[in-house]
Amino acid sequence: MVGASLDDGQALLALNEIFVGHRSHQSARYSLRPDGAEERQSSSGLIVSTGTGATGWCRAIWQQSRPELELPRPEERRLVWFVREPWPSPATGTSLVEGELAGGRALRLVAETDGLVVFGDGIESDRLTLAWGQELELTLGSRSLRLVRAA
Repeated sequence: MVGASLDDGQALLALNEIFVGHRSHQSARYSLRPDGAEERQSSSGLIVSTGTGATGWCRAIWQQSRPELELPRPEERRLVWFVREPWPSPATGTSLVEGELAGGRALRLVAETDGLVVFGDGIESDRLTLAWGQELELTLGSRSLRLVRAA
């Protein structure tokens, strides 16, 4: 599972993927901070996906960009993330557009606009909302899904 937590203690857990972006899916402004790097960005959002989510929204983004990054399998404790439609400008970059999260690594994002939303598994009504300057941390979820089959 994938977890999202705000610096004010609010949190969300999702099975397939988490979306971060503007509520209307228009351009979102934020600072992205993976692995000690940092880049100000403007994009139509960010997707962080588990192996079970790697067959839907995440796969569509992956197929468009064709990175060398492999998508996780459902049983893997690994996440992948992709920036949707990054927009280069004098104030924003496009060099940090994909990555992997495993082994305690986190992806951090700081909102540079009010009203960014974070929701999981396509359920927009169950969301967190970021105010300008608020920080979001995306990591492997604290819980895992376990499939139980009747004998």
